[in-house]
Amino acid sequence: MAAPSAAERLREHGMRVTAPRLAVLDVLDDLGGHPDVAAVAAAVRDRLGTVSTQAVYDILRTLNEAGLVRKLEPAGSPARFETRVGDNHHHLICRSCGAAVDVDCVVGDPPCLEPSDAHGFAIDEAEVLFWGHCPDCRAAAAPTAASWTTASGSSSASPPSAVRTPGSRSSCAR
Repeated sequence: MAAPSAAERLREHGMRVTAPRLAVLDVLDDLGGHPDVAAVAAAVRDRLGTVSTQAVYDILRTLNEAGLVRKLEPAGSPARFETRVGDNHHHLICRSCGAAVDVDCVVGDPPCLEPSDAHGFAIDEAEVLFWGHCPDCRAAAAPTAASWTTASGSSSASPPSAVRTPGSRSSCAR
């Protein structure tokens, strides 16, 4: 069975179907992942011509309040948005490049986490952001074979041998 169209989703939530709302939902579906407002606004402008960034913010807020869009707010990063709603999944965020990846709950029913004391709250969702470094950033940061440059300007894969003159001291602590 095909997923409902953007127009059908808007109607199911009692919302007016407008070209900007359709464009925002379609862009989020097409981009996938977790784009920020700037990326969504740029893609919407490509489709509609002119639309203000503020209008995109307003549409995303309205769609989030209606439950059609989920807003992620990683600390120190711009808000991001996704259309994967209705389940309780979590996210991995790369500290280096900001990539965000969905992570399903490992075990249990939503909210997947149980607080030690709910303080009378009826909890229906837990939001978890796992922070780390993605495989691409880890690979880019991995040390590679060192290239050493000698005093003469030539390079070598091995470090130059220590040259000691009479009376010089080693810089190594022994």
